Amino acid sequence: MAEAKTGEAFVTHELDEAIAIQRAIVDAEERLSSDHPRPAAQQLIRKDLKNDQRFLKQLEELGRTKGATGRVEEVAGSLEQLMTQTTEKAAEAESEAYEAHAVLLNLKRKQQDSAQAMIKMARAMKDDRMRDAAVEFEKETKQSAQELASELAELAVAIATNESASQSAGSSR
Repeated sequence: MAEAKTGEAFVTHELDEAIAIQRAIVDAEERLSSDHPRPAAQQLIRKDLKNDQRFLKQLEELGRTKGATGRVEEVAGSLEQLMTQTTEKAAEAESEAYEAHAVLLNLKRKQQDSAQAMIKMARAMKDDRMRDAAVEFEKETKQSAQELASELAELAVAIATNESASQSAGSSR
């Protein structure tokens, strides 16, 4: 039976999960920035990687103040495993890269949810530092997810039309 978490234990749990998911995002971006078949996606992922490394550092710093280290529990562990499995195959075929890209997008969307919760928790706890970091994190993660979704759609078109993803890199549909 799962242990119920409330109060500070819940805050620590949420930060642990956010840190673990952010680590999975950074690891995936490091791999996909070179293994993705679309040059435009590689460029976007490299740009996101810089921000996501910074956000990971901020989450780790915030986490330290609440006893969070990025401990991997069930949800984060499952998502991390899925991200690892899909990125390992990303260079094999465009359809495999599509799967890895889609999982990365889902992790970003998970982080949007975490950021919104962190904003509300920080406001309730009157923690301005956490609130300010979470507001920036949510804004940047939302923009990144939108851009990744657009690139994912372009890759889907390239795969569906049997057009090499690298050929369609500059096309607009």
